[in-house]
Amino acid sequence: MRILFVGANRIGDAVIMSGVLDHLIRTYPDCRITIACGPVAAEVFARMPNRERTIVFPKRRFDLHWLGLWRQVALTRWDLVVDMRGSGLAWFVWARRRAVHSPRPMRMFEQYAAALGIRPAPLPVAWTAPEDRAKAAALLPAGRPAVVLGPTAASAYKIWPADRFAALFRALAAGPLPGAVPVVLAGPGETERAGAAPLLALLPEAVDLCGKLSLPEAAAVIGRCALYVGNDSGLMHMAAACGVPTIGLCGATLDRADEMAPAGLRAAWARGRDDTMAGLSVEDALAACVRLLDRTAAETTPLPAA
Repeated sequence: MRILFVGANRIGDAVIMSGVLDHLIRTYPDCRITIACGPVAAEVFARMPNRERTIVFPKRRFDLHWLGLWRQVALTRWDLVVDMRGSGLAWFVWARRRAVHSPRPMRMFEQYAAALGIRPAPLPVAWTAPEDRAKAAALLPAGRPAVVLGPTAASAYKIWPADRFAALFRALAAGPLPGAVPVVLAGPGETERAGAAPLLALLPEAVDLCGKLSLPEAAAVIGRCALYVGNDSGLMHMAAACGVPTIGLCGATLDRADEMAPAGLRAAWARGRDDTMAGLSVEDALAACVRLLDRTAAETTPLPAA
């Protein structure tokens, strides 16, 4: 079975779509999947099983990127074409079955599942390889809980102040996660590095992994940690997909908070009290972390013998 999956430009959207792909792989274990996505999102799928090919198509003026993609896929007979961009491409290639995303009043991971009629909606996943997990094990100190902090975001209005990140970590290390070590994670490039610099200056003991990891390696690092706390970003969605206790910091996008909430069994927002990140206090963020850690501990604590 050959599947064409037209995915996202951004990391967060690509991660949210991963649950649908995981469902397809489990349903059709012999399928061969071609991923079409933007350059930034391509690494999300690097370790995905059953991936036959990735077509990276950057945006071009006048929507010419769609014509370029069509030229690469039009001569193939597809068993299933999934267009999560809602572009209309699916109707201009040969396909036995088509599924096209359209906005609906539900959470984003549920919207993507609804395009294929999948119920209940599968949660996102994060794919890693043994070499990613080995590298992660070597990077983190043994015997101490690690707290990953994600201080950057694609938009400045989504960024929580660095001094509050530092104060939150110190409160966690003094309370529910004694002896914790901070791990600061950000993407590649000078902009991401500059965004993380104030927090690194406030936490000189932190493990600095900014711009040093591929996305699968970052997922493997997050997967070994006790808690992830970060701004609304692709890394936040990846942390939720890893199944790690994940607190997303939400203030500036309260109007879409329910739709874009981190999707995972152990994921939640810490919401601000107004429509700015400054409206989210350290105390409120800490309370959200403690609630999630307590719930996680209750889920994993064995019941006493009868």
